[in-house]
Amino acid sequence: MKKALLFMGAILTMLAANCGAPKQVVVPLNDSIHLDDHACTLMWNGISKAYRSENDAWKRVEPYDYRFNVVRKRYEGLWKSVRTRYRIHPEYDDKAGDRNQTMNVEIMYGEPVDGKVHARINSSLGSGSGTPDPTFRNAVPSLPVPNPKKGILYTKLKIPQQNKYEAGLLTETVELIHEKNGREIPFMTNEESAYIFSKSKLDQAPIIVNH
Repeated sequence: MKKALLFMGAILTMLAANCGAPKQVVVPLNDSIHLDDHACTLMWNGISKAYRSENDAWKRVEPYDYRFNVVRKRYEGLWKSVRTRYRIHPEYDDKAGDRNQTMNVEIMYGEPVDGKVHARINSSLGSGSGTPDPTFRNAVPSLPVPNPKKGILYTKLKIPQQNKYEAGLLTETVELIHEKNGREIPFMTNEESAYIFSKSKLDQAPIIVNH
């Protein structure tokens, strides 16, 4: 497994934990496709465990757990990601959208300023921003919910994350927050963990034999 730079995985990478089915679409700017387009291509595969805030404590809600995969292509000043998510619990109630979902994310960024990279996010879930460190090890991207409906239980997504390159691991927390009178009131959170993969060759066929 090779070291690789990642940002806003699961995300946003991200990716939100318990939003409804995405309605916005990120329209690709290219009209052609190539297997090797000279981008830094990264992938990760992970799981997420869901919690709901009740009486100032976090309660596990297993039906909202999910597995997810992300394919990200990094170009100069632009990252493009496609994220798929599947809620595996048989008692999932469809309140957070379809059991299977696909999301698109674009992250635009420039040179570091005062030790921070200023990034703009355009995604299937809305637009947002973040200011990670220059090595993209730590970030807290934020996305306000576009045109929140009356009675909605959250108005913003925050995604604190850590890219543990040497361990090949991404960890992040997708927080669904309701903002009211200057306060942030937690609604739900998803704890995500994912293994990071990059382009490589196999020494042999990946066949598992039970002994």
